[in-house]
Amino acid sequence: MHLHVRDKSGAETLDPAAVNETCGQVRDLAAEVGVPAEIGLTTGEWIVPDLASRTAMIREWEGVDCATVNLSERGFERVMQVMLDVGIGIDVGLWAPVEMDALLASGFLSHVQRISIELAAGEPYYLSGEPLALAQQVNDALDTAGSACPRLTHGMNDWTWPLVADAFRRGHHTRVGFEDSVHMPDGAKAQSNAHLVQAALALHASIATSRRW
Repeated sequence: MHLHVRDKSGAETLDPAAVNETCGQVRDLAAEVGVPAEIGLTTGEWIVPDLASRTAMIREWEGVDCATVNLSERGFERVMQVMLDVGIGIDVGLWAPVEMDALLASGFLSHVQRISIELAAGEPYYLSGEPLALAQQVNDALDTAGSACPRLTHGMNDWTWPLVADAFRRGHHTRVGFEDSVHMPDGAKAQSNAHLVQAALALHASIATSRRW
């Protein structure tokens, strides 16, 4: 599960005290219900803009299995190195085909735990065109680079459900939730994150059924 930890005021935070407490509570709850949990966080620059402060906080995290590092952010290589140093898995946030050059130049491709292909018509690149064609372009580039690590494909807003379906067809991981879209496949507003997950499961079942025929 992908979390954005918040402090008592509701603001996003990377502070180790809040992160460690939240991750501990989530892991305990997952154990109570008998569900294995991979706990992933964000390392977002927008939360702590100062790179030195951000990496110092990450060094003190506990109970974090992996965290997303966005290639669009300054100093992403330093963040990845710190995560390797402390044993936190690197989940690459790849937001556009143009970022492949930076990923390859960094030398970290062979060390990452997962690549999250995160495509959106909004920030940071304001992509245009067909989301499935862009996803194909990114996947082709990763294949050419010899990347064999797991991939997670998801989109934002209007691109959410086309890319969730694309992920299912490719056998990729995917995700849904209010961070990406508050709408169901038919455009209706979702009642909760659980409502979105139920819709994703139904979509997965539909795709799996169509393949059998």
